[in-house]
Amino acid sequence: MIEILAQAADAVQAIGITGDIKAGLGCFAAAFGVGMVGAKAAEAVGRNPGASGAILVQSILGMALAEAVAFYALFL
Repeated sequence: MIEILAQAADAVQAIGITGDIKAGLGCFAAAFGVGMVGAKAAEAVGRNPGASGAILVQSILGMALAEAVAFYALFL
């Protein structure tokens, strides 16, 4: 996994994208992903209020995975 991320970082540097742009785009993608998860969770609870506990657990996991993108972008 780390080798793949290193190859991706090398490819991005070869194109000439600086770290500031990479970090900004990565954080934007994370924010977009968290927003999508939140919107769909709210929609799902609106459709089936009885399943709100299960939806909450799934949405927290989804948001945590989406936030991981920001950390990859900031630290690579």
